[in-house]
Amino acid sequence: MTYDRLVCANCAAPVSEGRCRVCRAVRQQMLEEQGQGPLAGMSPAALIALMVVLLGTLALLAHQAA
Repeated sequence: MTYDRLVCANCAAPVSEGRCRVCRAVRQQMLEEQGQGPLAGMSPAALIALMVVLLGTLALLAHQAA
């Protein structure tokens, strides 16, 4: 979920505008959470390439085991 669609319960304004301290805190928390995770910095093309490589490796291992 992105914070540009959230409405603050404290001030009833969009969180992306950061009108009150609650909005600013939620916006900061969501920005920090977006950058977490081992694959967060990878582009979609790199993720697809990684998936293709992993599936190819799995297929090769399955073929050798049979």
